[in-house]
Amino acid sequence: MTEKHFINKAFYETFMVDQEGKHPVAVLGEAYFHETELDSENLSHIRYAQGEVYYHFKDYEAAIYKWEKVKGTFVAWAQKNMADAYFQLGNTTKAEELYKSVQTDSDSLTSEIALQLFSLYLEQERKEHAFRVIKEAVVQNPDYPNVTSLARTFYEEEQDWSSAIELAVNEIIRTKSTAWMQVLIGYIQKGFTKDTEPDYFSEVLRAVYEADIPRFREMVSAHWNSYRQSSYDLKWLQAINNLFDGIGYAETAWEEISDLYRSTYKRLISGSYFITEFEHLVPNLLANWLKIANQTDALFAAAAVLAWEGLFPSTIERNTLQHAEHVLYDYKEQNPGLEEGLHLLDTVLAWAEQNEFPLDVRVRWMMEKLLHADNSHVLVTGINGSGKSYFINSILGEQVLGANSPGTIIIEDAPQVSVQIVSQEGQSEMSVEEFYEITAHGNEQDVAFTFQLPSPFLQKYELSFIDTPEFANQPIENNRLFRYLHYGDSLLFVLNAHEPFTAREQEIVLTLQEQAPNLPIHFVLNKLDGMRREDIVRLLEDVQMRVQPYFPNARVFAAHANEIGTYMQALARSVRPAERRTSQVLSAVRNVLIDVMEQRIAAENSLMESIHWNEDMLVKLNGFINNLTALEAEKYKVIASSYRDIKENIAVDMRRDIPVLLQGATSLIHDEQDFRNIHVTLNEQMNDMIQDYVTEKILPKLTVALRNWLDEVKEELSQSQTYLYETSEAFNTLYEEEKMQLTGDFKILEDWRRDTERMLRRIRIADINILLRFTPGQFLLKSAGKLLGGFSQNKQLLENQYRKYIENEDYTEVTQEVIRMCFEQFTLFERALEEDVSMFFAEPFRILKETVEETHMEIQQQRDKHSAMKANPEVFQDPLKLFHLRLRQQEVIRNMRYVAQMPEVEPIG
Repeated sequence: MTEKHFINKAFYETFMVDQEGKHPVAVLGEAYFHETELDSENLSHIRYAQGEVYYHFKDYEAAIYKWEKVKGTFVAWAQKNMADAYFQLGNTTKAEELYKSVQTDSDSLTSEIALQLFSLYLEQERKEHAFRVIKEAVVQNPDYPNVTSLARTFYEEEQDWSSAIELAVNEIIRTKSTAWMQVLIGYIQKGFTKDTEPDYFSEVLRAVYEADIPRFREMVSAHWNSYRQSSYDLKWLQAINNLFDGIGYAETAWEEISDLYRSTYKRLISGSYFITEFEHLVPNLLANWLKIANQTDALFAAAAVLAWEGLFPSTIERNTLQHAEHVLYDYKEQNPGLEEGLHLLDTVLAWAEQNEFPLDVRVRWMMEKLLHADNSHVLVTGINGSGKSYFINSILGEQVLGANSPGTIIIEDAPQVSVQIVSQEGQSEMSVEEFYEITAHGNEQDVAFTFQLPSPFLQKYELSFIDTPEFANQPIENNRLFRYLHYGDSLLFVLNAHEPFTAREQEIVLTLQEQAPNLPIHFVLNKLDGMRREDIVRLLEDVQMRVQPYFPNARVFAAHANEIGTYMQALARSVRPAERRTSQVLSAVRNVLIDVMEQRIAAENSLMESIHWNEDMLVKLNGFINNLTALEAEKYKVIASSYRDIKENIAVDMRRDIPVLLQGATSLIHDEQDFRNIHVTLNEQMNDMIQDYVTEKILPKLTVALRNWLDEVKEELSQSQTYLYETSEAFNTLYEEEKMQLTGDFKILEDWRRDTERMLRRIRIADINILLRFTPGQFLLKSAGKLLGGFSQNKQLLENQYRKYIENEDYTEVTQEVIRMCFEQFTLFERALEEDVSMFFAEPFRILKETVEETHMEIQQQRDKHSAMKANPEVFQDPLKLFHLRLRQQEVIRNMRYVAQMPEVEPIG
């Protein structure tokens, strides 16, 4: 009897030995009857077996009845079986209770109960209980049949990838099972592991490495590709580096891993990360990569090691450096790196453009023109008077160049004549006539040209000329040749045969060689017309001897097309085109990086200069605003004071004239008047006298005075406008643009002229109570008139009294009232003068204040930009540093595969 009988409820089969043809029920019944006859108390084993038979025949109640009576060693299994029966009857509560009540030391029974509970919980959709019980089952007895497979199926159905991954990892470590390795690889490939810490897989990876290296490579590759898309990308690199540090490199093919190392390293140095994020990973990454690098990657890996050590000294271990050097030394394949170089160049150019460090259009044009061409490019230059243009024309057999070379010209063979002009703004087609016009008159602009024409010479020798400006008396480094120096395959320096290789020419060529040490330089003796052949030969030998100490590989030619063409063609063919272009591409990359760095420095300096300039402008603007405020106050003071003087002068006249005028009213009194109402009559007549005085005397004088005042005001405002114009021009000169046009509002002058005319027309003096006021004197006088005015003998007395009163009356109040009424509108006008003068200056003030605000804003923006540059220098410096790193890698490869000194070519003829 085995546990298998209990598991399968097949214990009853032990009773069926030698009982062929009999039914289990009959056999067990006989056994039960036999035991009772023997008066045996141990019937538990028969009852247990009877319960199994009833269970198989789905008589679950009978089975339960039998198993309830089981005692002894069968109890635990009987309880489990009763739970199975209740489960089948649908009484899951009772079934669960019984399963949990079983107490046993049997691993098999424990596992069986766990599996049954698992099924029960699934049926009840109690997923958490199912998860707990299956996990316990796996931990307690993972070798039990179907436990791990059921767990895996459950986890996958529930998409509990964390548990599924844990299960697969543990099973691989425990069993080294290939099937479980494939399961985990599948999880990795589907991306289920990318959010798990990479260190979690270190142990399982070691286990897989020890058991199955092909699947180890497959699993590592799957992890690598998965983590690339997650935040654990760099942690994975740390983990895999640590892993490879701790394992021995078995003799196996690591091509896929080597490819992953290469792509990862290229991604790290592409600019996706800051250097500080990954620099600690690179030394081990490169060391491990170099150990497993396939033949294709070996050169790149070794170059990467040396380049990294060059940029980050003392970070690579010595044995790794030695390994890299041996790889480079022993590398036999040709790999000039042109494709990598062009890719790097495109990357640098795109980055520079994106970060607003535009490359000179002419340099980009030269790159596109020359780096992808098959012809050999010959730079041609010389000093003033060397006859360079004449030499090129004679070689081509065409009058292409005039005496005044217009900048840099690429001359190349083509089916038909065409000319392109390239400037900082861009490139465009131009006619040959326009080109000749520029050539004839010289050209001060910094432009370049492509001149294409059918040329048997250029076609035959597969050459193109790059004609550059001659060296004049300016500093050598200012010559435009240096911009294109690294794009030439060789250089011809034209010498005047009548004064060849002067100290100045020697200095120039040595400078050129220092800037481009790998560029072959040769010399051409020009202006040989009229010289005898033997003299030319002697001169060639003499110049060759003078050149030799400085340029041992240089040739000195007579200006003969075939000899020069043949030699240049042989020289070009002595170096593989790809290697030659690789060197030029790498030089182009270096020049672009230098240009970007210079632009960055210039940008920072320009920002600071702009900040200082704007701050200085702010001081000037605020100073001018203060001056203008003072000018406004001064002009108001002058204008208002002049206006008040007019009023005061006329008021003085009125204070003098009106009392005299009113005192003269005595002439209006005569004895024929009705003295009972004389005060009324005289009051009217005196008001008429005042009105006539104002109309005839004051109004004309005031009109003239105000018109003169307006002329004076116009002059004052014109002076202010002149000051505004001058200041505008001064600021515009500083800004180098029409930044502001400060114009006063002369409309106020028109308004004032209209207002004064209107006020003058409206001067009216209302009747004033001169003799009708209730004063003691007037009261007595008026009362006497009324009482005595009717008697003739009293008229003389009354006349004398009225005369005396009028002559001696104080007319100060009347005069002040007349002045008040006369100037009432003018006083209101005066009160508005200050606001009106402000209106004249309002627009200039607005413009100035807006300019101040703009300047403040610009200063702040510039400071923020400068602070950002200083606060996050790695945003700019890291890409540049990585570009330099990639450049160094390419240069390491080139220098190992390409001899810097061009091989000497045998003389022709």
